[in-house]
Amino acid sequence: MSNNDHNKEIDKLSGVETTGHEWDGLKELNNPLPRWWVWVFLVCVIWSVGYFVLYPAWPVPGGATEGTLGYTQEKALKKSQAEIVERQMKYLSDFEKASFEEILQDPGLYAFAIAGGSAAFKDNCATCHGSGAEGGKGYPNLNDDNWLWGGKVSDIHQTLLYGIRADNDDTRYSIMPSFGKDQLLSREEINQVVDYVLAIGPDGDFAKAQTMAGFEIFQNQCSACHGEDGKGDRDFGAPNLRDAIWLYGGERADVFESVYNARAGMMPAWSNRLDENTIRQLAIYVHQLGGGEKAAVKDAMNQKKNDDQKHAAYVIDNELSSEAKASAGVMDALNKNIKLDKNQGYAQPKDVIINDDATHGLFNDQTDMDADKEQVSQDKDDNNNNKERSVE
Repeated sequence: MSNNDHNKEIDKLSGVETTGHEWDGLKELNNPLPRWWVWVFLVCVIWSVGYFVLYPAWPVPGGATEGTLGYTQEKALKKSQAEIVERQMKYLSDFEKASFEEILQDPGLYAFAIAGGSAAFKDNCATCHGSGAEGGKGYPNLNDDNWLWGGKVSDIHQTLLYGIRADNDDTRYSIMPSFGKDQLLSREEINQVVDYVLAIGPDGDFAKAQTMAGFEIFQNQCSACHGEDGKGDRDFGAPNLRDAIWLYGGERADVFESVYNARAGMMPAWSNRLDENTIRQLAIYVHQLGGGEKAAVKDAMNQKKNDDQKHAAYVIDNELSSEAKASAGVMDALNKNIKLDKNQGYAQPKDVIINDDATHGLFNDQTDMDADKEQVSQDKDDNNNNKERSVE
């Protein structure tokens, strides 16, 4: 037996020979490596030698060895981008030449625009507007067809190009006065105009709201931008105050804050960040999110219909005397003075003028109406008697 065999130390617990190394009472066992692991290691060593030869791998001054294949990640990226551009060129040349109207009518170009716009939106717009374009407080919802600066594709395109209150000479710009902070109105006047704005909303009565104290203040201070009817003006980016959409919240405290301190949201100009084709794709993508401008026009028509009907009822209720409202003649006259406007698609009242000359007895009190009926009956009897005499 050799001296080495004689000096071998066997671990009592495992029965495995130790290497003779010991650290703080811990002894290292001399277990052999698994055979499969050894073979994998040897294969990796051989493969690494081939990799060093074929690919850039070994650091050298100024970079790394180029490898016999001449591969770099930069070259691979350019190649993949070239493949994408080549596939895009099938549509890109036609897309660049086509107008928005032509793109909307061409299924292939339209699908190309939507695909590109969707990708660009997620990369550039979703941070503020949300991945689903649902927006948030202070960030418009792009799905609801409510547009501050216009909802046509060309309008959206201009907004994307130049932004809103952005650092661009052509940016869309509007400013709302801080009526409270700048002491343009007293707190009492601000409260009155806030009450008026809330009263003319979709659940309010526009006609009755005109009797409120805030009506005159609104007409003097706010109507230049929001319009006398409160429906806004896209030339100024002034929102419609008659619908249920509130960019900064529709609670009374939110509206008060908007009037007192004003709001001034900002959107960057993308003309110096994205190429023209990407911006055009974005414009078409955003336009189709909620169906574009068509639904917005329909909502405006419905709102106008409701306003006219409420206004007609309000005028009639205040103009007619209680005696006239009780008579059947008033209802007949009202029905005759309501016509169907075929161009607008809803009923609107004619000018209803209540005076003696216009009505000539029709809208007089009930006694006069009964007298008229008796006279007509008497005239019919006289005519019948005359006919009988003529026959005789």
